[in-house]
Amino acid sequence: MKQVAARILVTAMLVIPAAWHARAEPAAPARPPAFTNWRYGEDYGYLRDPAHRTGDPWEALKFVPLDGTGTIYASFGADLRLRYEGYRDNSWGRGPKPDDRYVWSRIMPYADLHLGPNVRLFGQLIGAFADRSRLTNGPVDETGVDLLQGFAQLRLPGDGATWTLQGGRQLVAYGSERLIGLRFGPNVPQAFDGGIARLEAGDWRVDGFFLRPVENNLHGFDDRTDGGRRAAGLYATLALPTIGPRSGLDLYYIGYHRALARFDQGAGTEDRHTLGTRFFGRSGGWSWDHEAFLQFGTFGRSEILAWSVATSTRYTFADLPLAPFLELKANAISGDRNPDDRRLGTFNAMFPRGKYFGEIGLIGPSNLLNLHPAIGIDLGSGWSLSAAAVFYWRESLGDGIYGNPGNLLRSAGTSRARYIGTQAEAVLGWQPTRNLSVSAAYAVLEPGRFIVETGPSKTVHFVGTDMQLRF
Repeated sequence: MKQVAARILVTAMLVIPAAWHARAEPAAPARPPAFTNWRYGEDYGYLRDPAHRTGDPWEALKFVPLDGTGTIYASFGADLRLRYEGYRDNSWGRGPKPDDRYVWSRIMPYADLHLGPNVRLFGQLIGAFADRSRLTNGPVDETGVDLLQGFAQLRLPGDGATWTLQGGRQLVAYGSERLIGLRFGPNVPQAFDGGIARLEAGDWRVDGFFLRPVENNLHGFDDRTDGGRRAAGLYATLALPTIGPRSGLDLYYIGYHRALARFDQGAGTEDRHTLGTRFFGRSGGWSWDHEAFLQFGTFGRSEILAWSVATSTRYTFADLPLAPFLELKANAISGDRNPDDRRLGTFNAMFPRGKYFGEIGLIGPSNLLNLHPAIGIDLGSGWSLSAAAVFYWRESLGDGIYGNPGNLLRSAGTSRARYIGTQAEAVLGWQPTRNLSVSAAYAVLEPGRFIVETGPSKTVHFVGTDMQLRF
């Protein structure tokens, strides 16, 4: 990891020596930024001006000047979350403990040190714990106390463009997190060790990255770099402000290596390449997020050829009482046609966001067709209510179904059934302040013919409550 970060740094210094002439940092906003799950995207430099301070207690932590001008300053904050999840007949009744109930707790304090406008050090710890009512706790449940993020960042402003170099342990999310995400829903987010070199010029932002996932372990300060997996690539975003303030086009390439991969076809070394594009935006009451992927490479002695198309479209009736919204998501995600040939058609989402298709979080984005309609209303005073349904089919009858991290849930066996099941859920949320949010959810997953034909087929029930405090 250190060698990669050093290589990126040296290359940038050779290619753009003029960028060493430092310019002033970009103007800071005059109000609190929106919270981000990765936290280092928040800019509290506006508090340097006393006129922008409101007297809120948290402001004393968000801007701590360390010199006379406030150019060198520190910012402190934390995420605290308490979450309960209860399952009845999880995995359709298969497994040693299908009726599973547990409480997740986590605290993630951070410190952000700005050494002038162009040098920055960011560190974040995590304390993630799960109660012992579970039969076993895994790496997404608890990790004790450990380093979640710790990286250095260097900005190199130039004429018309700015380079940013960032190396160390960090949370990384690209686009809608369909391929590289934070895994923020489970108790332990997915961190990466590696480096990012970013170029920003006009409406373009281009990232080059080399990342290895962090392998979480159950005790304190024992998380390690996963030497068996890595991702490297380029991710470019073109802002399209003429369409809307949050509209753009993504173009990207991601190369992925996994030393030991398992699919319904078997096990072997996986080297996969992904080409993708994403069109997203907002305009009026409309918002959308559409993405297409093509994958190729090798798996053992087999060739990989896989694909996926994902769409999400929402319309909000802002002028109606309760400001209702209607939303439709749809996914087509390839599966393998024949486990006995030398071609693998199973799509691999690599490092997707947690709870990819809703609260239950059982089914993941491989060998899948689904429709996901939703409706929601704003009840006022920070309250919201939404309901959704998800209909699942197998894309290929020659492949099984997979979980969110890519694990095989059910082999295809001899079943020729396509329908996997029907999921319904409702979520009640309350956010009385910027810092506090509370939610409660209920979901049910009714098995379809494929589940009935391949093993236990009980209906899955889920209840979840969540309370999160941020500052």
